Amino acid sequence: MSRDGLLAGLKVVIDAGPTCEDIDPVRFLGNRSSGKMGFAIAAAAGAAGAEVTLVAGPVALATPAGVARRIDVRSALQMRDAVFSVIDAADIFIATAAVADWRVASYSERKIKKEPSGTPILELVENPDILAEVAARSPRPFVVGFAAETDHVLENGRKKLARKKLDMLAANHVDATSGIGADDNALEVLWADGGVSLPRAPKPDLAKALVACIAARYRARMHA
Repeated sequence: MSRDGLLAGLKVVIDAGPTCEDIDPVRFLGNRSSGKMGFAIAAAAGAAGAEVTLVAGPVALATPAGVARRIDVRSALQMRDAVFSVIDAADIFIATAAVADWRVASYSERKIKKEPSGTPILELVENPDILAEVAARSPRPFVVGFAAETDHVLENGRKKLARKKLDMLAANHVDATSGIGADDNALEVLWADGGVSLPRAPKPDLAKALVACIAARYRARMHA
């Protein structure tokens, strides 16, 4: 680990990957997040000198070099508990995880069977908004959010940045072939009075560029 890097001496918490919201012992609600971007950012932050804690959803990825601690979770509630167990000491929180918006209201201990009466109805309840909760804390770390958008990337990104009162937001376009699960990506990095476009690149290279942006904005806020 570098001791004179852009994030030297800082503690960074990163959440990454999807969450799985179990319906019964064999089914769950989930999404296509691979965790690749979040893990690349964890590696880049570690290389930049940060003490990195990585809260990882269910992904098949090895812990990046430079990560001091990894906490594996499955559900949104578990991810929230893990984040809040370490957030008090964090200087920067980078929320890359694709946390499920909903979970089933009642988990079935047994496999739900097909019945002649028809398709079962699943009642859903909203999961906690981990990013918004961290951003609402006082004091709080420097908070970086992510937004995966299918259209109007800049407009929707700006709205999320303001609505959740974030310090920075990285927005990207997703469809069936780009963004989630891909090996490369492009980002629109936004903050209250500015932003920068990071062109398409392999996710490890993009992560390094994003970490440089985060470090610059964090230092600017500290010296404001």
